[in-house]
Amino acid sequence: MLFRLQRCLLLAVIVLLFAATAMPAADRLVLEPKGESRGHIVLVSGDEEYRSEEVMPMLGKILSQKHGFRCTVLFAFGPNGAEYIDSNNQEGIRGFESLQQADLMIIATRFRHPSAEQAAHITAFLKAGKPIIGLRTATHAFRGGEKFSDDLTYDQFGRQILGEQWVSHHGHHKVEGARSVVEAGAEKHPMLTGVAEIFAPSDVYGVVHLTDKDQILLRGAITETLDPQSKTLADDKRNMPMQPLAWLHSYQIQGGAAGRSFCTTAGAAVDFVDEDLRRLIVNAAIYLTGGKVPEKADVEYVDPFYPTFYGFINDGNYYRQLNLKPADFGLGKAPYRDDPAGSPKWPFRPAPKQ
Repeated sequence: MLFRLQRCLLLAVIVLLFAATAMPAADRLVLEPKGESRGHIVLVSGDEEYRSEEVMPMLGKILSQKHGFRCTVLFAFGPNGAEYIDSNNQEGIRGFESLQQADLMIIATRFRHPSAEQAAHITAFLKAGKPIIGLRTATHAFRGGEKFSDDLTYDQFGRQILGEQWVSHHGHHKVEGARSVVEAGAEKHPMLTGVAEIFAPSDVYGVVHLTDKDQILLRGAITETLDPQSKTLADDKRNMPMQPLAWLHSYQIQGGAAGRSFCTTAGAAVDFVDEDLRRLIVNAAIYLTGGKVPEKADVEYVDPFYPTFYGFINDGNYYRQLNLKPADFGLGKAPYRDDPAGSPKWPFRPAPKQ
């Protein structure tokens, strides 16, 4: 009888432990792969301007359901233990411990300030030399003089890990867009397989610190307007030469292994209306994790995607009233919100289904 009771208790403990490990955490979105897993990607959102909290779940769905990656999406939350997503909170990102099992990190944060405990997980990932994809504001992903390693402060992450830091807006913000132009000699790079011309309404960043060791894949030509059909400013000195738009960079922090990163200064939510930008990121994820890039990667949305136009939201109650949770971006769900007040007219995002 005692043996039977002990056995029942042991089985109960095992069931509870399994349930605890299988249950998704409420502070992140976990997307299991469809079919055999080819690796684990952690996608880190958290920026005040470009809606990375919309971008990362969309990319995670494509990468998990169409390309076999297990994807964990991290978000910034409101202060004081709040349960709602608040991309304005620079200290609000949770879940960096997910990097312990990650094969790739995709990051699109802006001026975040992680705790020492959170930074330790980032440092371990960097010391392992694992690959990174940086989108848009990842060039200034973190802020502060605290250190990931003796030779890498928060402020130095962009330049040392991705190849560039925050420099400037090179195009006229919210007025001019950017069109990709393939860098001479990069035409046959695997990451550009099946990638046609990209249009990004988020304009072009200034990029001045890349070296001969970096491999530029695309440059960004400034366009007249935010319309994807708008003309390139052919005679504008800002397009002579055009700024780098996407490149590969090698990194290595003190005491760590050598690693590679890919960065593009495109990456606003509205930029990802362009399927070729989505394909570029999917290709980069496959390439950097050692896979074979398909002839034309499937990047159709898994669920409808309603990107919000970029711009700062200074209303301190905005995210609290929006009250979005990671589960709201799960499979089968498609959050929609109106563009913030003052956004320019931009009629190219999909209309919500009735």
